[in-house]
Amino acid sequence: MVKIRLTRMGAKKSPFYRIVVADSRTPRGGMSIAELGYYNPCTEPIELKVDVEEAKKWLGNGAQPTDTAKALLKKAGVYEN
Repeated sequence: MVKIRLTRMGAKKSPFYRIVVADSRTPRGGMSIAELGYYNPCTEPIELKVDVEEAKKWLGNGAQPTDTAKALLKKAGVYEN
């Protein structure tokens, strides 16, 4: 199954995350199929950038977002449910 999830990047104690499309069997930091955007919780206000068209395309193709990715996609205006 293909999932939309977060990949942790950044240094120790200052993380930022990439929102990626990946096979559910790959590890968190493993190879991804596509990169949809990024999320930086360390800045004030938080930084969130998502390629809306690409995200809608992957959701239409059946990719399942994780709970955290779903919340971020809702903030970005991609995911309505």
